[in-house]
This record gives sequence, C-alpha cells and structure tokens, in this order.
Amino acid sequence: MMSSTTAGILFIGSLVAALALVHRPLGDYMYRVYTGTRHLAAERVIYRLVGVRPDTEQRWGVYARALLAFSAISILFLYGLQRLQDRLFLSLGLAPVPDHVAWNTAVSFVTNTNWQAYSGESTMGYLVQMSGLAVQNFVSASVGMAVAIALVRGFARRRSEEIGNFWVDLVRGTVRVLLPLALVGAVVLLAGGLVQNLTSPHEVTTLTGGTQAITGGPVASQEIIKELGTNGGGFYNTNSAHPFENATAWTNWFEIFAIFLIPFALPRTFGRMVGDTRQGYAIVAIMGTLALASVALLTGLEVAHGGTVPQAVGAAMEGKEVRFGVPNSGTFAAATTLTSTGAVNSFHDSFTALGGMLTMFNMMLGEVAPGGAGAGLYGMLVLAVITVFVAGLMVGRTPEYLGKRIGSREIKFAAMYFLVTPLLVLTGTALAMGSAQQRASMLNGGPHGFSEVLYAFTSASNNNGSAFGGLTVNTPWYDVALGLCMAFGRFLPIVFVLALAGSLAGQAPVPGSAGTLPTHRPQFVGMVVGVTVIIVALTFLPALALGPLAEGIQ
Repeated sequence: MMSSTTAGILFIGSLVAALALVHRPLGDYMYRVYTGTRHLAAERVIYRLVGVRPDTEQRWGVYARALLAFSAISILFLYGLQRLQDRLFLSLGLAPVPDHVAWNTAVSFVTNTNWQAYSGESTMGYLVQMSGLAVQNFVSASVGMAVAIALVRGFARRRSEEIGNFWVDLVRGTVRVLLPLALVGAVVLLAGGLVQNLTSPHEVTTLTGGTQAITGGPVASQEIIKELGTNGGGFYNTNSAHPFENATAWTNWFEIFAIFLIPFALPRTFGRMVGDTRQGYAIVAIMGTLALASVALLTGLEVAHGGTVPQAVGAAMEGKEVRFGVPNSGTFAAATTLTSTGAVNSFHDSFTALGGMLTMFNMMLGEVAPGGAGAGLYGMLVLAVITVFVAGLMVGRTPEYLGKRIGSREIKFAAMYFLVTPLLVLTGTALAMGSAQQRASMLNGGPHGFSEVLYAFTSASNNNGSAFGGLTVNTPWYDVALGLCMAFGRFLPIVFVLALAGSLAGQAPVPGSAGTLPTHRPQFVGMVVGVTVIIVALTFLPALALGPLAEGIQ
C-alpha cells in the first residue's frame, strides 16, 4: 500500500507536470487573444449594446475610469439583486439579504475576493447565485487579466499614449478565455460526481439533530468558474470540503490545477508580448519557486506537528478533510492562499500555529506566486520593477527593465502599490483588536484569537476570500470594514498599476549596455524572490509575532 507521503509527492509532482505541459499552449493562445485585431460576431454585438468603439484605444486614465465605472455599476447591481431577492423568481422562498451582508457580498464578488460572510445554500436563491455571483466570477477575473495585459503593453510599447481598450480586453478575456475553459472544466467535474441541476430545496437531518435546507443547484459550473477565475465563493458554506463541490481525490487535484492554470500561463503571454520569451520564463520561475517552497513548508509543518494524538495518527488531522489527508489538504491550502482564490477544503483555523501562519504569509506576499488571474502577473511585474530599482541603487546605475528606465515616477507608483494592502491589513486589525465589542467575535482568546482577526483582514485586503474560521464576521461592523478593505485593496493598486503602464508606454526605448542587469537569468530570479520575502518580513513580522509565532512558541 502506498504511503501518504509518497501519494502526496506524486500528487504534487503530477500537478507540476500538468501545469508545465499547458504553460506554453495556453500562454500562446492568450497572446493571440489579446493582440489579435479581429472581433468575433458575438463580441461585436456586445460592443454595440454597450456603445463602445472596439478599434479605438485608451490612455491609462480613460482605461482606469472605464474599469472603475464598470465595477461600481456591478456593485450596485449585485447589491440590488440581493436586497430584492424575495421579489424575484428562483428565490427558493429566501428572504432579502440583510443590507450589511449584501454590501459585503457585492463588493466581495466584484473585487474578485469572494469572501462569504453567510451560508450560501441558505441565504442566496438560484437567480442571485447564477445571475449575480457566478457572472462576477467571470468578469471580475477578466478585469484582473485586462489590467495585467495593459501593464504588459506599457512595457512593450514605445512612445505611445494608449495602453489598450478596457472593454475589448474585458470581453475577450471573458468570451475567449474564461468561458471555454469553464465549459470544459464543468464537464470534467460533472464526470467526477459534482451535481448540476435546479432541484427544489429539501430538508436533511444534520449531525446536531436539526434540519438544514439543501439544494442541488448549479454546483459543477459554479465550482469550475470560481476555480478558473481564482475566486473562492462556493455554493455551500463548507466550500470545497463538501462532496457536492469536491467529490473525490482527483477532483481535488483538478480544482488545484484549475486554480493555477491561468496565473501560471500568463507569464508566457507576457514573454510573447514583450518579444522575449526568456522574460516570461524568469517570471514563472519566480512564481514556481515561491509556490513550491510554500507547498513543501506547509505540508511539512502539518505532517511533523508534535503532540500525542498527531504523532499517533502521523499528522495534524484536526480540521482536515479525511478523504484527502494532510498532503492534499496542505497543497490545496497553499494553492488557495498563494492565489486570490479563497476556496478551502480544510479548516485553516485548525492548522498548526506555524502552518496557519504560512497561509497568512502566502497572502501577505501580495498573492504573486502565482496570484490571481492577472493580478498575480501585474503584482510580480511591479516586484520586478522594485528589484531592478534596488539593484540599480546597489551599483550606482539608473535602473532599467525591459528597455524602460525606472525613474522616480515609476518607483513611486510601484511603492504605493505595495503600501496599500499592509496599511489596510494592519489598520483594520488594530481597530478590531482595540474594540471590546469586536474582540467578542473571536472564538479563541490570546494569540490564536489575534490570528483569526489578522487572517480576516489579510484575506479581505489582498482579495483572497478564504477564512481562518473561528471569527464571527457576520456583524454590521465586520461586514462594512472588510468590505472597505476589499474595495480599497482591489482598486487603489489597480489605479497605480495602470498609471505605471501609462508612464512606461510613453517612454522611448533605452538600449541595453554592459551595465544593464540581465532580467532573464537565475540571478534575477533569486533577487526577486529575496526582495519579495524581505518586503513581507519587514512589513508584517511584528503582527505575526503577536499571533501565530507567539502561539507556536507556546
């Protein structure tokens, strides 16, 4: 019989092999999607309905305003859909969603966070789930991909004022990338045992003796949409630990594969667009190094946990899905926190102290390894800009990246990008811990209770969406505060990225010289990994010391 360790190694190894296999074809396909000049007939219909001229391009400011306007309208629409749920068809007889929950949910799904402060199966009817939440699983991911492509154009173009057309990028990402992948993925999950129907709700007896409304629901399609878009919103409150959302060990593998699929392929698209595929390989190497280190550390911490019971069963099994075991659960936890997914198949609150800390650390990296659909790539490129700036200071040269000078204007945008989320995380955590009423929402006291609050604000501000557990966040204060963190944590960095793209696109090319830092070699890969870890450590170490590190020492 195969040991769990061997099975875990094979699980991770096959995942790496599959991602390497699709990296090039999918990346090349997305390159053709975003650089092609031909519009599909269905896309032309959408452009006419919206009133967009698809053959015209936009400056970064216009691009940003279009994105913000689309997102604001999406929030208002989704909020209204929830508040009017009881008056709409397919509501399953459910009441309107409370105002603070509707606000939190609307912002959550539009920002690609998909934080859920409610039980999906007993709060949202089919219309809201399908026409509201599932739609945002597509378009919010497509928005992130559009921003990444706009930044890449900034590096690729010379003396240009335009960085693309937001509406074209949004529609193409949805119609040509996410929809086809979701269709194929949904069929695979259906074959794996996930349900796909519109049954009426029925009562089932719970383990506590009560009853709960359970519905079949369009689970398979929504599940693959949330994984491909690296969103965490599930149809059921137990998320990917529910057999209707994650039926077997191989569907667990496939969902992790779907989470990583687009983020790990986009660096190939980047390399093609800037005319040097070696640059794309360097970026994916940085992402892969951080991801593999996280998976190995997280799984190792859970397997090697001390204590009488964990040693007797071979690992820390509390909170783990027994169908998957520690290696598969640890890999899923690393995947979901390294990306802006938020789906969970185990209870992060029950992880070991240091294992739980690593899930937080993954998000604190800025979710760049490989990060969300698009968000991971533009976050990593901003890190690359910071790295070449640091390297330039070390040798006394004006820093350059991909033939563009990184001056004071560019580094200011990059610095502000990475200052936003720490400010939100630490301010939100401090406000919550400073109020006795908000501390009452913690299930645990001491360092672990602090970790519950820190995790919540880290997840919201980084647009991850996973929950540590233990913290009662379905209160007006937490719903509003976390909603604000999601909104500012999503849109402020996007504005800085687009401003950086506009600044880079307008530059003249800078010819390389003997003193130019090669950004396609292992040396640069190691430098970016080091800068990423150091930035996070300097920013968040004091907060981590008060929570998971203090708990681990105890």
